[in-house]
Amino acid sequence: DNTQMESTGGGSTSPASVAFRMAQGNAQLQLLVREAVTRMFGTKQGIVQTTAVSASAIGAFFLFRRQLFKNRDLANKLEDEEIVETGKKTPFDRGVFMQRLRRLLRIVVPYWNSKETLILIMHTSVLILRTFISIYVAKLDGQIVKCIVDRNPWAFAASLLKWLALAIPAVWTNSMIKFLENKLSIAFRTRMTNHLYSQYMTNDTYYRVGNLDSRLANADQCLTEDVSNFCFNAAHLYSQLTKPLFDVLLMGGQLWWLASSTTGKFSGLMPMLLGFGCVWLTARLLRLMAPPFSRMVAKQAKLEGEVRFVHSRLITNAEEIAFYRGHEIEQSVLERSYYALVKHMNQIFQRKIFYTMLEGFMMKYVWSGFGMAMIALPAFLAKRKGQLGTGGNVSNRTESYIVTRKLLLSAADAIERIMLAYKKLTELDGYMARCILMLDVFEDVKRGQYKKQLVKATELVVDDTEEGESDDTPKDQGIPDEIFDMSDPKGTISVGDYIKFEDVPIISPNGDILVKSISFEVTPGMNLLITGPNGCGKSSLFRILGGLWPVFRGKVVKPSHRDMFYIPQRPYLSLGTLRDQVIYPFSVETVLRSKRSRSGGKKTNEQLLAECDAELEEILGWVHLQYIVKREGGWDALSDWKDVLSGGEKQRIAMARLFYHRPKFAILDECTSAVSVDVEGLMYTKSQELSITLLTVSHRPSLWKYHNHLLQFNGMGGWTFAPLNATARLSLKEEKTKLEAKLQGIPTMQKRLTELCGLLGEESAVLSESLKQQPKSPRHHSE
Repeated sequence: DNTQMESTGGGSTSPASVAFRMAQGNAQLQLLVREAVTRMFGTKQGIVQTTAVSASAIGAFFLFRRQLFKNRDLANKLEDEEIVETGKKTPFDRGVFMQRLRRLLRIVVPYWNSKETLILIMHTSVLILRTFISIYVAKLDGQIVKCIVDRNPWAFAASLLKWLALAIPAVWTNSMIKFLENKLSIAFRTRMTNHLYSQYMTNDTYYRVGNLDSRLANADQCLTEDVSNFCFNAAHLYSQLTKPLFDVLLMGGQLWWLASSTTGKFSGLMPMLLGFGCVWLTARLLRLMAPPFSRMVAKQAKLEGEVRFVHSRLITNAEEIAFYRGHEIEQSVLERSYYALVKHMNQIFQRKIFYTMLEGFMMKYVWSGFGMAMIALPAFLAKRKGQLGTGGNVSNRTESYIVTRKLLLSAADAIERIMLAYKKLTELDGYMARCILMLDVFEDVKRGQYKKQLVKATELVVDDTEEGESDDTPKDQGIPDEIFDMSDPKGTISVGDYIKFEDVPIISPNGDILVKSISFEVTPGMNLLITGPNGCGKSSLFRILGGLWPVFRGKVVKPSHRDMFYIPQRPYLSLGTLRDQVIYPFSVETVLRSKRSRSGGKKTNEQLLAECDAELEEILGWVHLQYIVKREGGWDALSDWKDVLSGGEKQRIAMARLFYHRPKFAILDECTSAVSVDVEGLMYTKSQELSITLLTVSHRPSLWKYHNHLLQFNGMGGWTFAPLNATARLSLKEEKTKLEAKLQGIPTMQKRLTELCGLLGEESAVLSESLKQQPKSPRHHSE
């Protein structure tokens, strides 16, 4: 022992003393090894314990190995699904994660003196304050225990009062941390939502995302749930990472100071190295065994969006489904989408079982063992008893132990939260990937670049006949040899006071080529009637004219948006008053501002609003809807107008909008199909009186007289553009109707003539001639 060494001169540094110390150390090591072997295999109990520990270690090894292979298989499966859906794989990469985070942070924290920056500074200050409070609480706990050991009631009472007084700022700090975290989340979400809305509601992006691009299946879920999840997790992760980092740095420094003040200047180095080694080992092991949380969370968000979409689709088409009694099929669709989500969530829960076990084992038991070793090392490394605590008495050593233990527990808890943050980081990466995809799609669509997953296009029969020269010959029949790049439209669009299509193909977003090329021009006063079978490209022509579909080739000249108005067969009714339905898409504020500028600001808002209502009432008289104002309770009445108004009333409200805005061109797509013929005629006559040039899709012959040009599609890719003679076309229509009626009676007359010939036993020359003129069916010859 040390006493013997000092008495025998062991404290000297001569070669003999060094050799003696080395020999003594080797002997002690051999004794320790012999004692360990004896305890492990020398007794029956030792053999049983050694066997149990060895079996547990071997079992844990194979369990780790099996779980590792499972995680790799799951990661490969999710990666393959991601490649199929997006055409690329996006594994969790720290570089990619930081790029995504920087891009999103530039949106939610746009500049250094923003409101979000102020909240971040306040949040960080409160987190630092909470760390200092934790350190002071640890010291106060040590003082209270010291007072108990010293049996000093007055000092104990004073320390207890300090502890109770400290509770007030402590609980305030905890509340402020949660409050500022929520404020930061709301601030992030507000910034992100405003940025996304500015892109989503610009340049018809809300239409193009769902109809021209297939990368974003559920834009509504991305704009609401995915943005909310990203902002909440980003704010929570900042708090979860910043607070533990401050705890580790400040409490680690405090532990170093305590160890150095009791057992020597550098005696705190070995416990700190031991602690960092334990943390590094845990981090490596958890990262190795972690399931692919990022891809799993992204897929869960996608499946939740599909479940939501199926429910939304059911609500939208509830009436049609009820008429068809299709509840069983729709229920199977709901169940299929829901159970796909449940299956994936169960898979996530199963993967978390082993990972949570490993986390608990490493962070609860292994870290506790290392923590006790870190507390014990300074005591074991002390050279003299006097170095253990100030003064070396029991109370001081107890105080030092309590403070060190409290700080170690707090630091271990902080490190544990940092370790657990890796899983949160991977989940955050999944939400960020969804938000980045949404931003990329919005930006691409805004630039006119689309990525559509195409299904098989409809094939058109190629007509080998040459294209005619006259305007009465159908043009461009058949599918072309040209292949159009859906992601790179090459056509041009310009603004003018007329409508012109020049060598423009009509192609659906699915890639179906409806018309190879079409060219025509409509000037003011040329009322155009458009006819053709279903699916020939009539409504598609309007979508190109309205800028909803891209121009893949050629040139389109069209009026500005304020000079062109579109009315579909099912008019859209907004949320708002009856007045809002007629002036849509204007608001009351916009109308009042316009009237105030024209009046020079001399009239009050009440006077301007009264003028507006009088004008609207006159317009309703043009469409025979004056009664609706009184029936619904005035212009300020609020209601669900799509359910309150009948089909004909909705279409007449849409025509009233047209008369209110009075554009130069109006696109009418079967917009009066539910209106009586006489009222329809009055509305078309009023349109001509207001000098509105009409482009109408309709099959009613009663509307022919209101148009002077005809664009007719034949459904095979051909088209005809020519002047319309309503009188001549009506006579042709009457002749066609008469011939159809006569031809319908021929089979009946032939059947009756055959029966009469049989009863009379005679033949009929007319019937014999008719049978001779019938085509003979081909004969089948066998070999």
